[in-house]
Amino acid sequence: MLDRLVRLSDALIALSAMIGTAGLIVVTGVIVADVTGRNLGAPLFGAQDLVTMTMVLVVFGGMALCDRTGGHIAVDIFQPWFPDRVNRAIDVLAALLGAVIFLAIAYAVFRSAQLSQMLNLSTNLLRLPTAWFQFALVGLSLVSALALSLRAAVTLIRGAPPAPWPGADP
Repeated sequence: MLDRLVRLSDALIALSAMIGTAGLIVVTGVIVADVTGRNLGAPLFGAQDLVTMTMVLVVFGGMALCDRTGGHIAVDIFQPWFPDRVNRAIDVLAALLGAVIFLAIAYAVFRSAQLSQMLNLSTNLLRLPTAWFQFALVGLSLVSALALSLRAAVTLIRGAPPAPWPGADP
């Protein structure tokens, strides 16, 4: 059962990373087009709106992948002095705290998205509905919370977090 949940989580993390990657490609294209246009006297209309909204996808799309590959900052200067059980408890608590933080972000942004939808809020120039991007942020935050929760469960049950993805630095 736990292995199935880890596989499902890995699939969601991969999807989240692909969304973030697509956002990064869009941001890069928009910036290149805008800078080129500025040099030719015709900047890309709405570039700031596109970059601002798409950066939500880039940043939150990569959060779960960063956790899954062990890319978050970790301070381990006290680790050699603590017993393995204490280190494991710290790892579980840190993962659960991260999951709670991402759940809080998802909840707060969901409420904000509901308000944005009710007030029909949009970006300044292109009039893109901000609720779309807020709902995307909610989904990506929930994927990160799931990934962190599963890391805590696997660490608690097996004594070690899930193995890093191939290509990730140990």
